[in-house]
Amino acid sequence: METLKIYRTHNMIKLPKKQTAESACFDLSFQGFGKSTYEGYSATNKNFKRVMNNQVVVQPGDRVMIPTGLIMDIPKGYSVRLHARSGASLKQGLVLANAEGVIDSDYVQEVMVLVYNISGNSITIANGDRIAQAELVKDSDYEIV
Repeated sequence: METLKIYRTHNMIKLPKKQTAESACFDLSFQGFGKSTYEGYSATNKNFKRVMNNQVVVQPGDRVMIPTGLIMDIPKGYSVRLHARSGASLKQGLVLANAEGVIDSDYVQEVMVLVYNISGNSITIANGDRIAQAELVKDSDYEIV
């Protein structure tokens, strides 16, 4: 069994865990401790920074980087894949802007989740709200010719 080491950027951040013994993925949450702003992009406002106040508001059509407060020590030969949470997609219209995020083993910065609001309503994400699922995936060895 492989080990995925995860470090917190703030001592108030909770480490992720699988919700059940049979879960393929673990949940990632918005963890804005120690952060004062978040970054995003919208068709009307282009690049923007907004004040956090322990929540992130994603307007219709906005793409926003959501901090997780986690740095992953991904083993060589593996990657972490980020997936949308089906409940958030169905009930709120919050999806991953890039369909699936890929975090390579040589990435050693805080993991951010790029979300996109496809609904017609503002979506407020509070500290601790689950925003994505993640899984450790073994890379396949291949050659491009």
